[in-house]
Amino acid sequence: MKKTVWLWVAAVIITLAAIVFQRKTGPTYPKKVQMQLDTVAVELKLPRSHNTDSVLSIAIPMLSWDWTARLYHRPYPTQTDWLVEPFFPEGEQLIAYFPIVSQKAAKLEYFIELSNLAQGQEFKIPDDDPIIIRYKGSVPAWALIPHILFIFVALIASNLTGLMALFNHDRFRFYGVLTLALTFVGGLIFGPIVQKFAFDHYWTGFPFGSDLTDNKILIMFLLWVIAVILNTRKKVRWVTILASLATIVVYCIPHSMRGSEFDYQTGEIVTGFISFFNGWLF
Repeated sequence: MKKTVWLWVAAVIITLAAIVFQRKTGPTYPKKVQMQLDTVAVELKLPRSHNTDSVLSIAIPMLSWDWTARLYHRPYPTQTDWLVEPFFPEGEQLIAYFPIVSQKAAKLEYFIELSNLAQGQEFKIPDDDPIIIRYKGSVPAWALIPHILFIFVALIASNLTGLMALFNHDRFRFYGVLTLALTFVGGLIFGPIVQKFAFDHYWTGFPFGSDLTDNKILIMFLLWVIAVILNTRKKVRWVTILASLATIVVYCIPHSMRGSEFDYQTGEIVTGFISFFNGWLF
């Protein structure tokens, strides 16, 4: 009994660590920027994903009178001229508003420019490549919550199954079947529903596209199909261990690196690319 409890604890810890890693490396999570501007410490979270049904704004701390701030943006990927939005004082902050984007999977790239003509200073935020933001449709809670919960529990079950197989626990085959069922429901039933609401397509992975999120789910599902089949009549522990290890590795690949993208030339949603190296460790 104690052995089983510790396996559960280890499985949960591994799962939570993988989720934290995912959040820190995912290209759709806000990019954190810190800088010192005169005596003001500026700390920003620059969004890289937003819903089409709400207005997006960027807020920065209030600056002294001799500083000006501008928001530059344009459709991505295009080479059109940058559009400029001013920052307005609202309360104790300066706020600039993006234009309303109603097209799912459309992307913009943007950066903030701070300048002080009197001091001859100018800063670009971020100081490397512009931020790429992708717009998505709102996903209702009845679809999103089960998707997240089933995948979360499937990851715990996958890690638990691998640990049970490693220590030759009697019930590792049962939990392998449970992992397969949870992955199927969370990834292949609720996953396409979430995808449809967000980007107007049920499936953009193999063989229709190269969306990493969809392909990751497919790989995880096939890994456990193989593990369950090979363990049906006799115990093949090493297959289950490999399936568990491969699942956690595949999950840690950042979501949306090759996600749905609106093509401004054709007017269609295609499988695009969100740069993984655009501030991937921030």
